[in-house]
Amino acid sequence: MTDLLDALEVETGQDPEACVIWLHGLGADGHDFEPVVPALDLPEKPGIRFVFPHAPMQPVTLNGGMVMRAWYDVYGAEGVRREDETGVRASQARVEALIAREKGRGIPAARLALAGFSQGGAVALHTGLRHAERLAGILALSTYLPLAGTLAAEAHAANRDVPIFMAHGTDDPLITLARAQRSRDLLRESGYRVEWHEYPMAHQVCDEELRDLSAWLRRVLDGGPVSV
Repeated sequence: MTDLLDALEVETGQDPEACVIWLHGLGADGHDFEPVVPALDLPEKPGIRFVFPHAPMQPVTLNGGMVMRAWYDVYGAEGVRREDETGVRASQARVEALIAREKGRGIPAARLALAGFSQGGAVALHTGLRHAERLAGILALSTYLPLAGTLAAEAHAANRDVPIFMAHGTDDPLITLARAQRSRDLLRESGYRVEWHEYPMAHQVCDEELRDLSAWLRRVLDGGPVSV
C-alpha cells in the first residue's frame, strides 16, 4: 500500500464538489502553487478543493546528487535522455493514492482534475492518461510527456477523450518549446484532445495563462464544452 503524501489543501467554498490535485516542479514544494487559487478567481459554488502535495525528498543526478523534493530523478536536461521510469511509476502510484482519498471523501473521478508544472506536469500527464476512470481533465504546464514509448500499450480507454490543457513559454530555457510541442503532437496523433497555449515567458506561469486556466477549469469541472 502506498503511503499518502503530505499535502496542503485550499478550498474555494464550503462542501467542495470538485478537486484539483496540483503537482509542483523539481525542487519546489506544495506551497509553490498555493497562491494560484485566489489568482484563478473561481466561483464559490461549486466549491473546489485544491490539493498541493509535497514530493518526496531524493537525490537528483542532474543537480550533482543534491537531495531535494522531486517526483523522479533527472539524468540529463536535453538531447537523448534516459528517463527514471521507476521514479515516474512510483509517483504515479502516489498520485493514484491521492485520487483514491478524494473519492473516499465524496469527489468522483469525473469531478477531479490532475494538474502539474514542469516535472509535476509530466507526472500528471503520465498518471491521468493511464487512470482507470474518466477524469475531468489534465492540466500540464511547462512540461512534456514522460515514458512516451509506453503510452500506446498502457493508456486507459476511460481517458481517451479527457480534456488536456498544455501551456508553455516560448523562451523556456529548461524544457524547450520544441520538446513540449513534440509531446503535444504525439498526444494529438494518438487521438487526444489537447488545448495548446504558448506565452512569451520563460519557465514560469504568467497572468494571461492563469486567465486561460481559470476559464478551462470552469468548463471541465462544470462539464461544459471544451475547445481544442
